[in-house]
Amino acid sequence: MTGPAARPPAPVRVLVADDQELVRAGFCVILDAADGITVVGEAGDGAAAVELAAALRPHVVLMDVRMPGMDGLEAARLIGRGSAGPPKVIMLTTFDIDEYVYAALRAGASGFLLKDAPRADLIAAVRAVAAGDALLAPSVTRRLIEAFARRPAELNPAPSRLAALTGRERDVLLLLARGRSNAEIAAALVVSEATVKTHVANVLAKLGLRDRVQAVILAYETGLVVPGDLP
Repeated sequence: MTGPAARPPAPVRVLVADDQELVRAGFCVILDAADGITVVGEAGDGAAAVELAAALRPHVVLMDVRMPGMDGLEAARLIGRGSAGPPKVIMLTTFDIDEYVYAALRAGASGFLLKDAPRADLIAAVRAVAAGDALLAPSVTRRLIEAFARRPAELNPAPSRLAALTGRERDVLLLLARGRSNAEIAAALVVSEATVKTHVANVLAKLGLRDRVQAVILAYETGLVVPGDLP
């Protein structure tokens, strides 16, 4: 006799915020058709996104950067401060390098996605962010990070901030900043993926960072990695 079947994992709950109704509807159709993802709400502007994020408690918010009234950037900031476990935010943009995206990453967004990305990339992005990863690997994101690093920062963290890290944690941060996945970091350091996840968690905790994107930004700002240092 076999035991009871395991329950399937709960679906990833997504809120879609975009002021263009047809664009918003397209994202909703794609995501609702994907296994393990359900759209719990739609918002046409930033204020509605903040309100619905609090009421519906999605795991991921797809947030258009440019919306009337409250833009996606301000909405992302408010959502990030709204609860102890705020949803992950993926910023949607029409351009490779969008001025608002730099500030969005500082505000705690877990990454960004081009609006014309293939549907498979959209689905993969939602799943990755919901699982705690960040959108760092695509070449467009690497260009974004490099361009970000060349901009004068309002507050440049001192390199001494990295002193709290062990040598292995610095190695992990260096590879994170080069856009490596957990599997690639594990292979490079000859350790298990579980060990990599532990090191990443320790890096974020010691540096007071929300996610991998902010860790990458800090690595550039402290000079641990410089623009162009991507093999």
